[in-house]
Amino acid sequence: MPRNYDIAELRRLDIAHHLPAQADWQEIEDLGGSRIITHAEGCYIHDGDGNRILDGMAGLWCVNAGYGRDELAEVAREQMLELPYYNSFFKTANAPAILLAEKIASLTGGRLPHVFFNSSGSEANDTILRMVRHYWQVKGEHSRTIVISRHNAYHGSTVAGVSMGGMKVM
Repeated sequence: MPRNYDIAELRRLDIAHHLPAQADWQEIEDLGGSRIITHAEGCYIHDGDGNRILDGMAGLWCVNAGYGRDELAEVAREQMLELPYYNSFFKTANAPAILLAEKIASLTGGRLPHVFFNSSGSEANDTILRMVRHYWQVKGEHSRTIVISRHNAYHGSTVAGVSMGGMKVM
């Protein structure tokens, strides 16, 4: 069961303290606060006004297996107790990242033997842009710096991602 949130208070706090992503704060203030998502199940999200909404974007493409999956929550809990996170900087790695990389590489039939993990699509696009630029620098082709992408394409909200997409509003 979802918590019994005070939606009016959450909207007040939203306006007072929370900066929204990809939105005009003044518009959010004029509306009286953001839509407050309170809980989710399967492929649906629920807001504080009692609306059940099909989450066609899967939580911005991060919940592709659906919400409320007990088996996923349990394996996540087990991993969080053992090692919730550790970076791969400074010549370190961790067992879950290594084993997942091996699994993904095996699914490509040997065509992509290495996997690089990122925390978001924006970060992934920034990383691949840096990798490609570095590749051409190492090859001695210093003039290869132009990236071609579709106009008005979303490639993330970082400077590189926004630059690649050409979305004027961003």
